[in-house]
Amino acid sequence: MSDYKNGGVIILDFGSQYTQLIARKIRELNVFSCILSHDSTLDDIMMYKPNAIILSGGPSSVYEQNTPDYDNEILKVDIPILGICYGLHILAHHSGGSVKSTGQGEYGFAKISIT
Repeated sequence: MSDYKNGGVIILDFGSQYTQLIARKIRELNVFSCILSHDSTLDDIMMYKPNAIILSGGPSSVYEQNTPDYDNEILKVDIPILGICYGLHILAHHSGGSVKSTGQGEYGFAKISIT
């Protein structure tokens, strides 16, 4: 596995159930990955000298109050950013895009009938 000083991928965790899986799959490609809290500062992130940043998914909506956010300073550095689910929503929202509900969420309670 690569030493963190040689780059890798930083994953900012917004509460997705798949964040650990994403990190493991990256590591299986022999690429360093580290999961940090979504509210990590740019300085916290740059300490790892990442080659890429992933904004994970999560159960929040960009239109709710007090939802998780990231340090907008990450957009000023020349590092590719991949947003997954909520991570893409918050990235689009901050970039002036719009996110619309389909009325059906991925998270939450589901009704199951046993037959």
